Amino acid sequence: MTRERFTRLVEEALRDIPRSFRNEMKNVAVVVEDEPPPDVVEEMEIGPDDSLFGLYQGTPLPERGWSYGNALPDRISIYQFPIEDACEDDEEIRTCVAETVIHEFGHYFGMSEEEIEEIEEKYWRGESLEEL
Repeated sequence: MTRERFTRLVEEALRDIPRSFRNEMKNVAVVVEDEPPPDVVEEMEIGPDDSLFGLYQGTPLPERGWSYGNALPDRISIYQFPIEDACEDDEEIRTCVAETVIHEFGHYFGMSEEEIEEIEEKYWRGESLEEL
């Protein structure tokens, strides 16, 4: 898949995030990269049989105090090659990209892994995420 097409899938996933959440997404950059850097893989203890599809780097919204400001944007990286390697066709890639974007923004909003998994389950069941 071309980088342009993959990037469009990321943009589509961002548009699918419920408006109430999108309105709160400020000072965060979403970037597409080929794959995670080796130091990130090592730091996160990603084994050879595991994959890292995305990564949130920054200060989650609930952890920001009154003095938070004048900060560089938080960063969400979406890794194209691991996603492509894990998927069999374009539709699986689309689904994986959407789930990864939702997952990483869950971290941005300070959600626990359990809360994020609940949202992902709703996504997989085809339920609307607008009610969140």
